[in-house]
Amino acid sequence: MQLFGKRALLALSAFSFGLVTASTSWSADSLDDVMKRRGLTEKDVLAAAKTYVPTGKRDEFLAFASGGQSGQVIVYGIPSMRILKYIGVFTPEPWQGYGFDNESKAVLAQGRINGKDILFGDTHHPAISETNGDYDGEYLFINDKNNPRIAVIDLHDFETKQIVVNPIMKSEHGGAFVTPNTDYIIEASQYASPLENGYVPLSQFNEKYRGAVTYWKFDRKAGRIDPKQSFSLELPPYSQDLSDFGKGVSDGWSFTNSFCSERYVGGIEKGRPPFEAGCSQKDTDFFHMINWKKAAEVVKAGKVKMINDHPVIMMDTAIAEGILYLVPEPKSPHGMDVSPDGKFMIVSGKLDSHTYVFSFEKMMNLIKNKDFAGKDPYGVPILDLKKSLHTQVQVGLGPLHTQYDSKPCVVYTSIYVDSQVTKWDYCEGKVLDKLSIHYNIGHLMTMEGDSVNPKGKYLVALNKLAIDRFNPVGPLHPQNHQLIDISGDKMELLYDMPLPLGEPHYAVAIAADKLKPIIRYKSGWNTRTDEVHEGKTRPGKERVERDGNKVTVYGTTIRSHITPEIVEVQEGDEVTFVMTNLERAEDQTHGFAINGTNANLSLEPGKTASVTVTASRPGVFPYYCTEFCSALHLEMQGYLLVQPKGYKEVATKGAEGQAYTQADYDKQFKTNIETQGVIDSVVGYIVARNYQDFPPVVSLVEDATEQLGFAADTRKKAEEFAAKNDWQNATLWAGQWWQYQVKAADIGLRAKTYLDQHGAVEVKK
Repeated sequence: MQLFGKRALLALSAFSFGLVTASTSWSADSLDDVMKRRGLTEKDVLAAAKTYVPTGKRDEFLAFASGGQSGQVIVYGIPSMRILKYIGVFTPEPWQGYGFDNESKAVLAQGRINGKDILFGDTHHPAISETNGDYDGEYLFINDKNNPRIAVIDLHDFETKQIVVNPIMKSEHGGAFVTPNTDYIIEASQYASPLENGYVPLSQFNEKYRGAVTYWKFDRKAGRIDPKQSFSLELPPYSQDLSDFGKGVSDGWSFTNSFCSERYVGGIEKGRPPFEAGCSQKDTDFFHMINWKKAAEVVKAGKVKMINDHPVIMMDTAIAEGILYLVPEPKSPHGMDVSPDGKFMIVSGKLDSHTYVFSFEKMMNLIKNKDFAGKDPYGVPILDLKKSLHTQVQVGLGPLHTQYDSKPCVVYTSIYVDSQVTKWDYCEGKVLDKLSIHYNIGHLMTMEGDSVNPKGKYLVALNKLAIDRFNPVGPLHPQNHQLIDISGDKMELLYDMPLPLGEPHYAVAIAADKLKPIIRYKSGWNTRTDEVHEGKTRPGKERVERDGNKVTVYGTTIRSHITPEIVEVQEGDEVTFVMTNLERAEDQTHGFAINGTNANLSLEPGKTASVTVTASRPGVFPYYCTEFCSALHLEMQGYLLVQPKGYKEVATKGAEGQAYTQADYDKQFKTNIETQGVIDSVVGYIVARNYQDFPPVVSLVEDATEQLGFAADTRKKAEEFAAKNDWQNATLWAGQWWQYQVKAADIGLRAKTYLDQHGAVEVKK
């Protein structure tokens, strides 16, 4: 089946010979030879085997890690630790065209603060949507600490769809965490500030500065947060930190810890001790215990104060309605983790060596009996620490976060100062194992460890420092995510993964089979609004429209050309390119970039996106496909020609390029007929098998059929010009006909390979 001629066949043969030779060379090496040459121990090789995912195989879990100061989300596989994607969220991300096309710019514009574009975010805590307390893999939420915002990422295509700005907070940390059925997403402030906008001197800190928690209402049907159905709760001016929602018996309650309950205001420049001195004097801080379901009823009853057009339950109302309580916790805490059954809340204190396990049942009995240890300066009831505890365990110096195992009562806590992970039993209150990591661990993550059904198997330590673990790359080091096997009684370190993007603060991991992302969009799709794009363009409908000085180009991309290929405008015009990717094949993305502009589109199959540029100066501006899409990728080009004001066209001879004869046409025609024979044989192979049982192959067949339809149209044009003895156009259109054939053959061979690799069987006639 010779498709590309003798030269291509010889190259393919040489390549195949190289593979055989290389495989023979590789097979000559024994495992002992490799271990000796690379200085590996048996333990090293075993660890590598536990993380190795062979070619063609996939990871069991996917992790979504915050991108820290990058403002993005990082996706990687477990156990391979292979990075799969960066999701643009609060920061423009060129590879995806995020923040460059008009549609994603509209999403980023939702995150403006006081009317200003904020192109930086400090992402901290991702959360996966839940159904009955289990991860369902439909949505991902992520917060921005610096500018209190929450973003919604739709996991059907891994794109950011919405950003909401908190109307009363100036910073936050305790978001995003979701209720067991994703009714609400919680966001807790960090540094106390006035809830209203405007200046308030620090001398009025106790009276005018406040903390808060916001409960964002999530509309599952729309896939968006509904700000009009959301509300907040005023809290004392402590620095709120992490949050979690109750589940099972504690469903309906949320828990948010805090630090600096001393309400200390620093001032080194005034000769006062710094914040860290005054914010760590007390032996305990408080976590806030909030009946959010009752709070929602209070909001419906109208018992709120509108602040910045946002309903807020004030503290006096929360106290009177029995919504808000305080529970003492170890000082400077940095963890709030509810057990899978909702019966216990585990909290650690960075300046303590113990982790505390609180009993929901005991706390509810104290509230029911009004058995309070006192009130804080704002009148919030305080529960007694000892009466609220189930147990406390000495786990190491600097405990932070806790994650749950699939084994009952077993948890893992990150120990920052000791640079360790401690495995312990929170039911019996005893340490089971410790493992040293590198270095200064912050968060840690087990598989679905925040859900009602943790999966165990693996743990990832999100370490703050890498120091000497990787090749030196200058003073700014990567972060270090370490994969740990927790399937046995003893923890085993398997793999170090450098993460050179921001400071990943927290991560969540979900079983890969729960994710069902699409591989193409419906034709002409606006991916940010999830509806048909108003500029959707079908093949043959490409056009340029002018309205005054506004020019709109409705174009398409398909292997291997951009239509239109030439766009002529005038100096001063505002030009909008609305481009539709006509491809239907999986992974057949096109890009679109224009010289001298910030125009940069990523066009996945079926997607329509637009970009607007101003033709501010006359000139010639090439545009091209940025994504290597086919053998003729480099030929996928065009020109934006900007004529100077007052330009008058001068008649010139057309740019025809090389001249073609009938012999050229006959040669190309013969090649096309032979190529069709190859295509027919591949088609025969596919249809003789149960290809319809393989959805990816069905999609490939649909795409190949469409390419052959284009081929038929261009063949007709070639033959029409040949009938007129116009061998120039006849030969060129015949060449285009062949290009469509090659694309169809490429798709067909991919389908054939897929069937061979996935056990397709011949259909009996």
